[in-house]
Amino acid sequence: MHFLRYTVRKILYGIPLILGVTFISFLLMVYFGPEQTYTLLGKNPTPEDLENIRRQLGYDLPFITRYAQYLQEIFTFDFGYSASSNERVLDILARTVPVSIMVSIPGFLLGNGVGICLALCAAHFRGLWPDKLIMFFSVFGMSVSLLIVIIGFQMIFCSSYGLNWFPVQGWDVDSFFDYLKYVTVPTMATSFVAIGYNTRFFRSVLVEEIDSDHVRTMKAFGIHPLIIIIVHVLQNNLIPILTRMIFTIPYILIGGSILIESFFAIPGVGGVTYDAISSGDLPIMKAVISIYTLLYVGVLIATDLVYRLVDPRVELG
Repeated sequence: MHFLRYTVRKILYGIPLILGVTFISFLLMVYFGPEQTYTLLGKNPTPEDLENIRRQLGYDLPFITRYAQYLQEIFTFDFGYSASSNERVLDILARTVPVSIMVSIPGFLLGNGVGICLALCAAHFRGLWPDKLIMFFSVFGMSVSLLIVIIGFQMIFCSSYGLNWFPVQGWDVDSFFDYLKYVTVPTMATSFVAIGYNTRFFRSVLVEEIDSDHVRTMKAFGIHPLIIIIVHVLQNNLIPILTRMIFTIPYILIGGSILIESFFAIPGVGGVTYDAISSGDLPIMKAVISIYTLLYVGVLIATDLVYRLVDPRVELG
């Protein structure tokens, strides 16, 4: 019962966030986003054609009316049909979201897993050459743009000028081997950048714990360093580590996938979002923004629940 009250309270707290994000994003889409009027009609439409298509797309309605319709779509989770393909938006999302999840999960796990391992090593050898070497490569990974990494990895692993081990683009997945073939290079690209950021953040958290009194006491009693660093130091810092991991999920699924899926021609929600932004397909853009906002509210709820699982002393507010 307490969990149910907590969940309802968090959802109520998230409503102002949903309203604020959707209002600002809808304002930008309506007044600064591309329209589909001339895309659908061509270069020389008649005034009657313009009036008819604007009426069909709802462009002739007042802003408040269009925003109210948008809110109704969010709470009913029915965003109508795509203005470009005339396909139901929910059908598009049902087809593309699983692909984005399949593309994002390996990079998410690898980026965080390797980041934690490198951070533990750097914290254990703080100030020594392993720590300096790891931090050097972490800063290097942070300084390189994801776009440059994608292009570089495509040239090295996918093109005839490089190793030509993997397909340049596409997503023809019928087996696990096909999945590995298409997901390997996108995973390497996202992990390369993520490992740098994650390692630097995790190390800063772990170093503070290593300097604490109870860790020095365990060292004085002769407890093995691996037991100290993995069992005690890592476990005592799970809350900030898990917080960072959980809060990157919305960005990875939506934001990061736009660039990856566009370059690798992967039919996920990121590629669909990029096409919708380019063509001014408002129904798809509204649906993606709504999912991102709702996902962020869900992350806020999940974070507190994870805190409770990791540390039973944490009370649900």
